[in-house]
Amino acid sequence: MKVTVVGAGAVGASCAEYIAIKDFASEVVLLDIKEGYAEGKAMDLMQTASLNGFDTKITGSTNDYAKTANSDICVITSGIPRKPGMTREELIGINAGIVKTVSSNLIEHSPNTILIVVSNPMDTMTYLAHKATGLPKNRIIGMGGALDSARFKYRLAEALEAPISDVDGMVIGGHSDVGMVPLTRLATRNSVPVSKFISEERLNEVREATKVGGATLTKLLGTSAWYAPGAAVSSLVQAIACDQKKMFPCSVLLEGEYGLNDLCIGVPVILGKNGIEKIVELDLDEAEKAHLMKSAEGVSKTNTLI
Repeated sequence: MKVTVVGAGAVGASCAEYIAIKDFASEVVLLDIKEGYAEGKAMDLMQTASLNGFDTKITGSTNDYAKTANSDICVITSGIPRKPGMTREELIGINAGIVKTVSSNLIEHSPNTILIVVSNPMDTMTYLAHKATGLPKNRIIGMGGALDSARFKYRLAEALEAPISDVDGMVIGGHSDVGMVPLTRLATRNSVPVSKFISEERLNEVREATKVGGATLTKLLGTSAWYAPGAAVSSLVQAIACDQKKMFPCSVLLEGEYGLNDLCIGVPVILGKNGIEKIVELDLDEAEKAHLMKSAEGVSKTNTLI
């Protein structure tokens, strides 16, 4: 199993590290445009192999896509990160050109690969990857929902004063501060609705804290987060590589599902060896449907800028 990660910055390096530590891939290739950067990150990570007990080979390359040939899964993290006060949508001008070039180069050398898009604005970049490559819809996946759901569960556990292993919850919709739809109605603690434990007011606080989870970290760190995004990507890659048939909310091309067409937005999917094995249609209530439709309007508006 060969995995390529394009972009050796904080997010890309975290992706490579988590994938290697899980030890399911034979090789991870890190690629970056900055001379020697990916090679240095790869060497540093390989020097942890004996300490962390993995046998995955990590190699780095400066912009040589030939080194990515025959990758089973390719992850696109390249692009500029957010700065404090920036929205994900403000990155579109620069990142659109990067994602289009990167995805086309990856497909040239790995025509059977599955693409995972991380670059922001993620839903629009996932849509752009479809347009640039023409790959079938099951082979292009946007990462955002898996990360947003992890942040949702963190906030739920915090509110419940419970171990996070007790908590389950999902975020659908666009990967943006206003577009996320945390499904508080369906969130549970060991199969019991969380509304049995905390007030509606507290749940609303959890919802709002989840929606600005990325912006909160950007303000604290001065740049985009990387540990949780890297972990989210590694979970998607492992689900595909190991044919786990696990469910994650991911940004996928919709063609009638949820009443939406010709856009990529976060909904639950089953991930396996073919990428997206199935799109799962939830029985949403009227408020949740309305929030999803509003989110889709925002994504569609951003799509017109590419």
